[in-house]
Amino acid sequence: MQTDNRLFDDLARVASGALSTLAGLREEIEMRIKERFERFAGEVHLVTREEFDAVKAMAAKAREEQEELAARLAALEQRVAALEKAPGPAARRPRRKAETGTQSG
Repeated sequence: MQTDNRLFDDLARVASGALSTLAGLREEIEMRIKERFERFAGEVHLVTREEFDAVKAMAAKAREEQEELAARLAALEQRVAALEKAPGPAARRPRRKAETGTQSG
């Protein structure tokens, strides 16, 4: 009966050692994959998430400013059009006698 216990103890030790080795191997593989991916990402000029978010925020702000400027431009264009339609002070000015008289000549 003791030989069975020894056999099970030895098998348990071997299995435990194998699991420890596999866990270490798994960590090593994950580290190597991460290193290769980071190297690849650097070669193809990928950006980090932080950089992407910063540029996205800048683009959103620029878009808002562009929309505000477009609205201001439209309002100014309406004002200019209204001023062009309204008679100006030069049109209301009375004509001089020389301008209304007959031309000599």
